[in-house]
Amino acid sequence: MSGNTLRSFQDKWEKNSKAFYAETLREGSDTQRWILKRNGFDSFLNFASHLAKSKRILDAGCGNGRVTALLRTMAPAQAEVVGIDLVAADIAKKNFKNVPHTYFETRDLLGDLSGLGLFDFIYCQEVLHHTSDPARAFGNLCRLLSPTGEIAIYVYKLKAPAREYVDDFIRAKIASLEYDEAMKHCTQIMEFGRSLSESGLRVRVPSVELLGIEEGEYDLQRLIYHFFAKCYWNPDLSHEENVLVNYDWYHPQIATRHTLGEIEGWFQSVGLQITHRHVDFYGITVRGKNSGG
Repeated sequence: MSGNTLRSFQDKWEKNSKAFYAETLREGSDTQRWILKRNGFDSFLNFASHLAKSKRILDAGCGNGRVTALLRTMAPAQAEVVGIDLVAADIAKKNFKNVPHTYFETRDLLGDLSGLGLFDFIYCQEVLHHTSDPARAFGNLCRLLSPTGEIAIYVYKLKAPAREYVDDFIRAKIASLEYDEAMKHCTQIMEFGRSLSESGLRVRVPSVELLGIEEGEYDLQRLIYHFFAKCYWNPDLSHEENVLVNYDWYHPQIATRHTLGEIEGWFQSVGLQITHRHVDFYGITVRGKNSGG
């Protein structure tokens, strides 16, 4: 992880240690439904049932532990849940004070992970694309799978060309800025998204192949968001959390984007059987199991 990207996430979690916890854990929230849907589960109980036989679960790149908390609530009571993160493991540890069978370690996904042991389920989402070598980090994690273990990853998708251009333009402008200055710009971007959303306008557009625009009817904010510029806004999140979503996208210099074929190649290269694929406007989610599974 580069110095800029490392600093981005240190600032993010040190200044917002409880961010996104409430919405990640609130049943029926947009945040939780998105996590469940992209991973192929139609309900909290469905995901919990999938984890019912897991004895060890890893949240790789756990940040402040918000998804670790979700996994903890879904995992069997005696299962061991481990979170690792390069910059925020200590923050997550504080958030989980006195929670049994839950542990955190400071680890680099590109470093030596062998001492962690083997896991039945590895969750690594919204993380690999912030490493300098996502494919190698993925392979590193796959070596931690038990003989029947499963890994679930989510990475950014290569987006429409205008969106890619604007994203790179803004990222280049703010990546070197200190946290408060970067958040000021991300606040303006968030307010733009909120204004579009609160307009209540919907538009029907034709397919525009050169711009990667898919035919359909869109909320105005989502039309801009999908195809031209990330301007995130969600009324269920706090003001600060909305700004952080935009900061998380625009400030880290390392933010690779991928194709489904590329990700499928990662799984094939380590001999994993793909069990689920999901591609939306934002990213790619793939789950795969060891051949013994």
